[in-house]
Amino acid sequence: MRDALVIIPTYNERDNVEAIADAVLDSTSRCEILFVDDGSPDGTGEIAACLQANNERAHVLHREAKEGLGRAYIAGFQWALERDFQYILEMDADFSHPPTDVPRLIEAVEHADLVLGSRYIGGIRVINWPLHRLILSRGASLYVRLITGMKFSDPTGGFKCFRRAVLETIPLVEVGSNGYSFQIEMTHLTWQLGFSVQEIPIVFDERRSGDSKMNSSIVREALWMVWKIWYNAGLRRKAGPAHPRSILSQEDQPL
Repeated sequence: MRDALVIIPTYNERDNVEAIADAVLDSTSRCEILFVDDGSPDGTGEIAACLQANNERAHVLHREAKEGLGRAYIAGFQWALERDFQYILEMDADFSHPPTDVPRLIEAVEHADLVLGSRYIGGIRVINWPLHRLILSRGASLYVRLITGMKFSDPTGGFKCFRRAVLETIPLVEVGSNGYSFQIEMTHLTWQLGFSVQEIPIVFDERRSGDSKMNSSIVREALWMVWKIWYNAGLRRKAGPAHPRSILSQEDQPL
C-alpha cells in the first residue's frame, strides 16, 4: 500500500503549481502529489504534465472543464483509492496552506481518522487578511457549529488529511456540495459516521499570486448547504457512535 497523497485542485494556477509541487515534495519523502486540473486556459495543466514527466512522485489528472472544487476533490479521492494510498490530503495551490505542515498532518492522522489543519484552535493564526475577510470566516465557523453541532474550531478549512477507510466509507458520489461548503460536508459526514476527528494548529497566509476563487455564489451555496447537511443527517447534532473502521473504535473514546 502506498503512503500519502496530497491532492491539489487547480484552475489558472500557473504561477504557483511548480513551486508548490517542489515545496510539498521537499517537505517529506512520505508523500506524492496529484494536481487535479479543470482545463485551465493559462497552461497550468501543461506545467503539471511536465512535472509528472520528470518526477515519479508528481501526477496530474486532467479534466475537460471547470466543474467546481467538490467535483475536483471527488475525482482526486477516487484516483487515490484506486491506487491504494493510505492517507489522502487536501491542500490549496496558492501557499495559503504551509507545505511544511504536510508531515505534521500525516503524523497526526496515524492517531485519528481525519485531521483538520485549524486556523483558529487556541487563537487566530491568519496572515495578510483584511478584517472583513477574517470576520466572514469566523462568522461562518460559528454558523456551521450552531447549526450542525460540530465543535471544531475551523469546520470550513480546506487543509486536511483523511485515512483511506473514511473515504472508502463515505458514498462519494452522493456528496452534494461543490463549493467551499464541500469542506463542511466532508468533515460533517466523517463526524456523523463515528470516525475520530482531530484539529492541529496551522498558520494560514493569503495567497502569494493569482486570483482567489471565492465569490458571492460560493458564499450563498455555503449558507443554504449547511442547513441541507443538517437535514440530511436527520437533524441530528451529535457525532455517531464509533465506526467499526475507526482507529479509535476499540477504545470507546470519541474525540
